[in-house]
Amino acid sequence: MSVTNALSAAAAMTCPKDIETMKTSAALLAVLALSITAPAMAQTPPAAAPAAPPVYPPYGRSITLAEAKTVVAAAEAEARKNGWTMVIAVVEPNGALVLSQKMDGTQYGSNDVARRKAETSANFRRPTSVFQDAVKGGTLNAIFTGALAIEGGELLIIDNKVVGAIGVSGGSSAQDGQVARVAAAAIK
Repeated sequence: MSVTNALSAAAAMTCPKDIETMKTSAALLAVLALSITAPAMAQTPPAAAPAAPPVYPPYGRSITLAEAKTVVAAAEAEARKNGWTMVIAVVEPNGALVLSQKMDGTQYGSNDVARRKAETSANFRRPTSVFQDAVKGGTLNAIFTGALAIEGGELLIIDNKVVGAIGVSGGSSAQDGQVARVAAAAIK
């Protein structure tokens, strides 16, 4: 008996109920196969476009000593008003120190920290709080660049250009930031 004849004989011996069961099973298998492969064949929505990076002001001229004294006076007044002792440092856009002032009673470690906050802000044209927030969010790239990721460094902007930066240290990072922002607003 040939293979074709054997298949024909088997089909002839199959009862109609078995044929219905086979059709139902085949249909179920087809539905199952489609449900497994359909998600893979579905189009995935396009990824959202990455957010545009923030635009920071360009560098301008260097802050003058008279302007730096105005900034430091505003910072000192804000610190005294709140009963805080702080170191206040003002740098040029390239990070070179213009003026540094240590209020009586401020810890010695704040001298370097205030200067480094000002340098970070000037070098990267952004407040140091941006780096602090990035680190809090899990992005450690900021600290690998040498940026000081502690609030208290702010840009000094005149005519929409960076003329320098201020760094404040001595209180909590939030207190340092508050004093630095008040001081930066004194020359806008």
